[in-house]
Amino acid sequence: MDPTDNNSKANIPPIQLDENSRFKFKCHKGVSCFTQCCRGINIMLTPYDIVRMKNRLQMSSEEFLAVYTKPELLEKTDLPVVTLKLLDDEQESCPFVRDDGCLIYEDRPTTCRYYPLGVASLSYKEQQKDGFYIMINEPHCRGFEEDQEWTVKEWRRDQGVDIHDDINAEWTELVVRKRSIPKNIRLTEKTKNMFFTASYDIDRFKRFVFESTFLTLYNVDPKTIEDIKKDEIALLRFSFKWLKWLLFKEGESPLSEEAAKLRRENREGK
Repeated sequence: MDPTDNNSKANIPPIQLDENSRFKFKCHKGVSCFTQCCRGINIMLTPYDIVRMKNRLQMSSEEFLAVYTKPELLEKTDLPVVTLKLLDDEQESCPFVRDDGCLIYEDRPTTCRYYPLGVASLSYKEQQKDGFYIMINEPHCRGFEEDQEWTVKEWRRDQGVDIHDDINAEWTELVVRKRSIPKNIRLTEKTKNMFFTASYDIDRFKRFVFESTFLTLYNVDPKTIEDIKKDEIALLRFSFKWLKWLLFKEGESPLSEEAAKLRRENREGK
């Protein structure tokens, strides 16, 4: 989700917030607009969102992606991402919203947790050290009329979004970095497919690591192999490190000596 969408439609420049900025907001069943923010939305899902949601629904990542998401290319990056597929109803509702709330509230996406804030990490090239936040002040929202006050830092902790951001941090950094590369430098379809798999299709990526020649091509230490075999979050973090090598040839997933030699020979036509 581009957190500036609602503000740009109203031609209102977003006000930058930091972690100490204060605001008043509370959402609950008693507000007249309850669940309106779950309709007519555009939510880009993060890798950790997919893990949480597919596990909540007891689905494989492949099944979840097929049923609940649609692929898009993220503007200015040429990277494939997924957005939440909305219902084909008059309000373009989230598939998980009901009149009395969200069916998967405990495992809701990062963007939903942030609301009424937006995080500008994927929307601006020039980043402050820790990024910045904006207020999504939609006219229909009555939550701003409530008396409960927060700092941005308090809100992030209360909503559990700090955990999401921590797990997704290396992936977000890759996307922001790719955004700054000139448009004429395009990714191959193979690289796009690998980025998609490593970012979102965690079950398929696990098979790719353990059921292909991956572990003979790349130097992966035994402790990491054991961790990623049994822990999805460790596997997700590993996938981000591998993507850093795939996209920028940096980081902790270098080719093995033998694989590197074969690649050099292929380039030289031997």
